[in-house]
Amino acid sequence: MKGIQQAALEDYFARHIEGVTPPLSFSLITGGHSNLTYRVEDAKGRRTVLRRPPTGAVLATAHDMAREHRILSGLQGSGVPVPRTLALCEDPSVNDAPFYVMEYVEGVVLTSPSQTDREIPADRREALGLHIVEVLATLHNLEPDDVGLGDFGRREAYLARQLSRWQGQWEKSKTRELPAMEEAHQLLVEKMPEQKGASIVHGDYRVGNFLSNGRAGRIEAVLDWELCTLGDPLADVGYLMNDWNGPNDTGPTASGTGESAITCGGFPDRKAMLARYEALTGTDTSGVDYYRAFQYWRLAAIVEGVLARYLKGVMGKDGDTEGFRRQVDSLAAAALDLARSDAL
Repeated sequence: MKGIQQAALEDYFARHIEGVTPPLSFSLITGGHSNLTYRVEDAKGRRTVLRRPPTGAVLATAHDMAREHRILSGLQGSGVPVPRTLALCEDPSVNDAPFYVMEYVEGVVLTSPSQTDREIPADRREALGLHIVEVLATLHNLEPDDVGLGDFGRREAYLARQLSRWQGQWEKSKTRELPAMEEAHQLLVEKMPEQKGASIVHGDYRVGNFLSNGRAGRIEAVLDWELCTLGDPLADVGYLMNDWNGPNDTGPTASGTGESAITCGGFPDRKAMLARYEALTGTDTSGVDYYRAFQYWRLAAIVEGVLARYLKGVMGKDGDTEGFRRQVDSLAAAALDLARSDAL
């Protein structure tokens, strides 16, 4: 299997993961456009999860396995639900790249409204939505020093750093000129608000990155911490709001389509989510539209990088390049519309 050195990994698991019984079977959980995640099952049916970088050319800082392992390890017992880490291997001779192993957590990753309609009972959707924002508030209320992440990065000037970083990535990876991206970036720099407070920022906090338990109306684990850093907590709030499209919303979501996993209805609306976040953190969210514009723009830059890697052939041949292009166009247009708003 691509990305898996079977014999070497069986030897590693036998020596480093207590209670594992080879032989092992590996199955790709998500092909994704970023880090690769595999479900691992041993001879007795015990399941764990292995996570490693993609096999193509990558942005190194977004695929640092030791960094991601450190985040998950630090958050154990913090109130933020994350899988328990089991091992970190930084020796590329074992599996051609560093990787880490974590426990397998039961739950469903919600990716479409039809799936959510099947998996989440209507009378549990409000509870699930509120739990999502409550977990985010718990994360943002943590003192990074208390979970061993105080030196994880600069806390100040988050927006300035992010705008510089992703503008640089846009320039390196863009496949064509897109004036909306340039104008949105200029407006975001001009209208940048003063940062108030700093916290651990997940960086990709959306429904598709949670293991949800529909019957309990809660999330069992928050996944995909590769973009985590320290900085402005409202960046996570803006990102979540962009992906929180109810039945009557038309703006693009993370998919770029306007459809999200909660479009089936029954979830708290944005106003209720923001009110709950404010109550738990004491943070004023009235300026969230700036962060929504920023996150549309940032995501467009990220997806353009995915498109560029597919066009170069380093991500395989099964990518929907036209779909990615439309997604970037949609996200850039939404970023510009919000950035032009007098409300910012």
